[in-house]
Amino acid sequence: MPTNASDIVVDLLKGDRRAVARAISQVENNSWVSSDLLRQIYAHTGKAYRIGITGPPGAGKSTLTNKLAKYYRSKNLKIGIIAVDPTSPFTGGALLGDRVRMAEVELDDGVFIRSMASRGSLGGLSQKAKEAADILDASGHDVVILETVGVGQSELDIAGAADTTVVVLVPESGDGIQAMKAGLMEIADFFVLNKADRPGAEQAAMSIKMILGFRAHDTSTWMPDVLKTQASEGKGVEEVAVFIQKHKEYLEAHGGLSQRRKASLENRIREIVDDQLQIDFWNNDRSAELSNKIEMVLQRKSTPYDLAETLIRDFKNIPERK
Repeated sequence: MPTNASDIVVDLLKGDRRAVARAISQVENNSWVSSDLLRQIYAHTGKAYRIGITGPPGAGKSTLTNKLAKYYRSKNLKIGIIAVDPTSPFTGGALLGDRVRMAEVELDDGVFIRSMASRGSLGGLSQKAKEAADILDASGHDVVILETVGVGQSELDIAGAADTTVVVLVPESGDGIQAMKAGLMEIADFFVLNKADRPGAEQAAMSIKMILGFRAHDTSTWMPDVLKTQASEGKGVEEVAVFIQKHKEYLEAHGGLSQRRKASLENRIREIVDDQLQIDFWNNDRSAELSNKIEMVLQRKSTPYDLAETLIRDFKNIPERK
């Protein structure tokens, strides 16, 4: 069994499934080899097309992901799926509900599925999930699908990580209007109205299109559309795949793909810096200092702002103000 990053990377770049699984586990667990591993594979990333699928619970995202994977496999493409579940409040792990709904492709050697926990990320997509997508990219997967539960305004995270973002809604929940409030209108490259055989589907689709019509756009701007599906029966899934390809071609023709990936990398670097600064900040007994001095704040003899400033000054080695 490989014991260091280089050993894992050699097998990973050959597309070995066990090496891919092991690499993702190393990253998830923040093991000592994970940083070196991610550095070594980075030059081999950038080939996979990344699709974000989001929306409210119960919309059928996992079912749509399952059917899309099956469609792409019919085109002989290698598919990676990162299903980001809410973090369990008890174990910190993923709830794993998505895996149950992807049984149709789970045994296909050309499909790699990994459930991951959001780990408190407000956007529902943790840094670890993005790094796992890099691993799938480097290991030769043609398409990487990032599927996560939609939680409103904070769901902008998935749009920053995906090349194409698909928002899945259902007719009866009134999501056409709710989407405008939740910010989903801003992140969607197009909408999928799933379970379109249910009452109110036409009205919901028209409602979303009406709201989209208020967005400022011209003839050169990509205009999101609304596609209707019955994912559980496979109806409309091919049309979704075709529309994803259409959006990809639009981005490539207008320089949007490179711009999106540049913005995504900038965000990733900021996240890495923020994470490292937090780790460094709370080292060197600063957690103990916080615990020791919190009583003064509780007794209103000091303020949260004063204590925070003291901790920051200590971190920066700045002399205390007189």
